[in-house]
Amino acid sequence: MGSLFRSEEVCLAQLFLQSASAYSCLNPKVSAFQRRFVGEVRRCEEMEKTFTFLQQELRGAGRVLGPCPESPRAPLAREALRVQEQSEQLAQELREVSHNRASLRGRLRELRQYLHVLREGQRFTSWPVGLGGGTHPGGATLFVAGVIHPWRVSAFERLLWRACRGYLVASFVEMPEPMEDPATGESITWVIFLISYWGEQIGQKIRKISDCFHCHVYPYPESEASRADTMSGLHSQIQDLSVVLEETEQYLAQVLDKVTLALPTWRVQVQKMKAIYLVLNQCSFDVTEKCLIAEVWCPVRDLTQVQDALRQGSYKSGSSVECFVQRIPTSESPPTLIRTNKFTAGFQSIVDAYGVASYQEVNPAPYAIITFPFIFAIMFGDVGHGLLMFLFALWMVLRENSPSLRQSSNEIWLTFFEGRYLILLMGAFSIYTGFIYNECFSKATVIFPSAWSVAAMANHSSWRWDSQPHREPCLVPACTDTPLWDPRLATNHLNFLNSFKMKMSVVLGIVHMGFGVMLGVFNHMHFQQWHRLVLELLPEMVFLLALFGYLVFLIFYKWVKFSAANSLEAPSILIHFIDMFLFTSNAANLPLYQGQVPVQTVLVVLALASVPVLLLGTPLYLCCRRRAPRTGPPAVRLGSRRGGALSRGGGAQRSLTHVDFAEIFMHQAIHTIEYCLGCVSNTASYLRLWALSLAHAQLSEVLWTMVMRQGFVRLNYVGGVVLVPVFAAFAVLTVAILLVMEGLSAFLHALRLHWVEFQNKFYVGAGYKLCPFTFAPDTWE
Repeated sequence: MGSLFRSEEVCLAQLFLQSASAYSCLNPKVSAFQRRFVGEVRRCEEMEKTFTFLQQELRGAGRVLGPCPESPRAPLAREALRVQEQSEQLAQELREVSHNRASLRGRLRELRQYLHVLREGQRFTSWPVGLGGGTHPGGATLFVAGVIHPWRVSAFERLLWRACRGYLVASFVEMPEPMEDPATGESITWVIFLISYWGEQIGQKIRKISDCFHCHVYPYPESEASRADTMSGLHSQIQDLSVVLEETEQYLAQVLDKVTLALPTWRVQVQKMKAIYLVLNQCSFDVTEKCLIAEVWCPVRDLTQVQDALRQGSYKSGSSVECFVQRIPTSESPPTLIRTNKFTAGFQSIVDAYGVASYQEVNPAPYAIITFPFIFAIMFGDVGHGLLMFLFALWMVLRENSPSLRQSSNEIWLTFFEGRYLILLMGAFSIYTGFIYNECFSKATVIFPSAWSVAAMANHSSWRWDSQPHREPCLVPACTDTPLWDPRLATNHLNFLNSFKMKMSVVLGIVHMGFGVMLGVFNHMHFQQWHRLVLELLPEMVFLLALFGYLVFLIFYKWVKFSAANSLEAPSILIHFIDMFLFTSNAANLPLYQGQVPVQTVLVVLALASVPVLLLGTPLYLCCRRRAPRTGPPAVRLGSRRGGALSRGGGAQRSLTHVDFAEIFMHQAIHTIEYCLGCVSNTASYLRLWALSLAHAQLSEVLWTMVMRQGFVRLNYVGGVVLVPVFAAFAVLTVAILLVMEGLSAFLHALRLHWVEFQNKFYVGAGYKLCPFTFAPDTWE
C-alpha cells in the first residue's frame, strides 16, 4: 500500500541557495538577475492592482473572463517586465478610451435632449398673433428651456410659482424617447419644460431654481428661423458624433479582446512569481549575505529530485556556486505526508476529519475503503435504493472532468462530488446487502426457490397451524430465505429478521474492534515498542476475546446446533452471558454444551486477570528500565495513545530520565478504564446496525404500503391514469426520505463507528500535515 498504509518518511533539510540563482532554483528557465525580494513582491502587487482594474472593465462591458487554458511557468525577468509594460499600456488605453466614450455619450445625450427641447418648444411658441402671440405690455417675452428629472417636476413647479408670484407661464411635457441618467446609469424618460417670463429679475430667479434642481438648461432662440437653423445644425452634429462613437466602441472592443486573451495567463504567471518571492523572503542570509539558507521538511524519496532541481537552477542561472541540499538531525516530530489520488482522497478526508495521523503511525484509510461502505450498507441494505445511489455516483465519476461540475459554487454539491467514489462503493455494497436481506424497495425477490416446505402443515385441502414447517436441503445460496407463504410473517416479517440482524451486528462489531486492536501490532513493531506487545496488546486481546469473542462463539454454536425442528428447545444466549458474569447457572435455561459453566468461569477469570496487567505492566516496566544500569545511549521510543508519553503522537526518542512516571501511570489508568468500559459500550454501540437496518426496511415498507399500493387499487384504464401521479409521489418521497435523509443518517452512524469504536483502538491522530510549496489553483477571483 506504500505511503497510504503509513505516512512517508520526512526529514529536516537545509537548502543553500546562491542569491543570484535563488529564483532560478524554483524556476530553472529564468536568467541570472540580482533581485530585492521585497521590491519584487511589491511589484507583483502593483501588477495585481492593474489586473483588478482590467477585470472590472471586462465586467463593466458584460464579458466573463475564462480560466487559464494551460498552466504557464513563472515569468522570466524580461518577461515580467514585458507583462508589466503591456498590462499598464492596456490599462492606460482602456482609461483613455473609456473616458472618451463617456464624453462622447454625454455630448450625444445633451445634443439629443437639446433637439427634443427645440422640437417641443416649437409647438408651444408657434402661436398665431391673434391667439396670444406677440409682445407683453411690460416688455419682450423671454424663455428658459431645458429638461428635468421626472421625480422633481412637481416640487420644481410649485417653487417656481411661489418664487415668481405667477409672473411666468410654464409648460411640461415628457420626452418622446428615454435616455440614460448620467448619475445612476438607468434609462429614464426626462421631462421637457419651457418657461416664458417677463423681466430680467424673474429670469434670474428661474435660472437659480433650475440650477438647484439640477436641470439641464439649453439656450432657446427667440425667432423661428434661428430655431430651425439650430435644429439643422444639431442633426448634423448628432450624425457626426454617432459615427465617432461607433468607431470608439469598436476600438474599445478590440482592446477588451486583447485583455480577455492575455489576462488569464498574466494572472497565473504573476501569482507564481509572487509565491516564489514570498518563500524566498522567508529564507535567511549567511554572514556574507551572498547565500540564502532555508530549513524545510522534505520527503526522503524526493531529496534526489530536489537536488537535481537545485543543480539545474544553478547551471541555468550561470552561478559559480552550486546550490545544494543536506539533511540535518532534529528531535522535532516531522509532519505527516500521505499521498492520495482521486479515489483514496475521499476516504483519507474522513480519517483526517477525526485527526491527522501521527508521524508514521498506521493509517486507517486503506481499511476504511472497505469497512466504511460495508458498515453503511448494513444499515442501508436495499437493492433498489443502492442501485439508485450507485447510478448517481457512476454518473459523477463518468463526468468528473466536466468543468461545470468541478467549478460549481454550490458547497453541498461540491461535497457530494468530492465523495463520488465513496458514494459509488456505498451504493455497490448496499446492492450486495440488499440481496442478502432479500429486499428491493421493501419487496422480497424470488430469485431462488424457497427451502421451506409446508407439507407438514397441509392435510388434504385444509391447513393445520399446529404443525411446524420444515426446511429441505438449502437451495438459497445468496439471500435470506423468508417464508413469504406464511400470512403471519407476510404481514410483518420484522420478527423473522429481528434476531438475525441483532446477532449479525454484534458479530461484525466485535470483529471490527478486534481488527482495530490487532492493527496496533504494526505501530508497536514500527516504533520498536516490544514491551507494549506483551503488556498492552496481549491483555487487550485476552479481555476482548474472553468475554465478547466467547459471545460470538455462542452465537455461531447456537446457529449450527439448533435447526427449525428443535428451535423451540434452543436456550437464550443473553441469559447464558449474564450467568457467565454471575458465576452461576440457570436450570430453566439449558446449557449449550457440556462443561459450559467451568469454561465460562475460566474465561471471566482470564479477563479479570488481564486488567491489572494492562494497568500496571507498562509503568512498572518503564520504572525497571529506568533503574537498570545502561551501557549505551537510550534509544527507546515511547508511545502512548493517550498523548502524554508520545511526543506529537509519533515515535520521538526521549530519555527515560526525563519521563514523568506519575503522568504515565495516570494515562495508563485512564486507558485501562476507557478500554474495559469501552468494550462493553462499543459492543452495544454496534447494535445501531441492527436498529437502523430494521428502521430503513420498515420505513421503506410503509412508503410502499401508504403510497405505491394506492395506485394498484383499480386495475383498469382509470387506475393507469391514477398510477402516474402516485408513482411520481413515490419516487419523490423515496429520493427525499429514503435516499437523502436515511442515507445521511446511515453515513453519520458509520462515521461514528469508525471514529469512536474502531480508530480509538490503535489510532492517535495527533499529527499535523505537511504543507509543501506548490502553486495553488487560481484563487484570484
